[in-house]
Amino acid sequence: MKILIICTGNSCRSQMAHGWLQWYNPALEVFSAGTFPEKEVNPMAIEVMAELGIDISGHKPVSVEEYLEEKWDFVVSVCDDTLETCPTFNGKVRHRLHKGFEDPARFRGTPEQVKAKYLEVRDEIIVAFKSIAEAIEMEMEGSIVASHGGCACGGSCGC
Repeated sequence: MKILIICTGNSCRSQMAHGWLQWYNPALEVFSAGTFPEKEVNPMAIEVMAELGIDISGHKPVSVEEYLEEKWDFVVSVCDDTLETCPTFNGKVRHRLHKGFEDPARFRGTPEQVKAKYLEVRDEIIVAFKSIAEAIEMEMEGSIVASHGGCACGGSCGC
């Protein structure tokens, strides 16, 4: 399954979702992109994901333009702005999903309050993407059954 997660800057929310989903199910091909990508991944996003043992420090913001011609099983937008600014995908997209999250980079407060906001958004992303991952897994199981003439082997019988 090939999944693209998009937001505006591809520096925070989409990167956290990308890192978590890839960690949760390494069999998935997970990518993320932004409609107006930043220069680098937000350091606080890297920090709060590292607390879970998920390393996104090597991720780089990418423009969604790079992925418009590709085929996707799922395209998931994680901020409301992308609903208005996302260009049209010319490749085939099987499922489009949207789950908006507050942008923690816009939050202002003490360093402790800012980190708390990042942790809050990270945890909201994990809850939402756990449900999305379960739906993807069901889709994958359905594809296996369909490709095996409807038998219940789960792809192991060689039919």
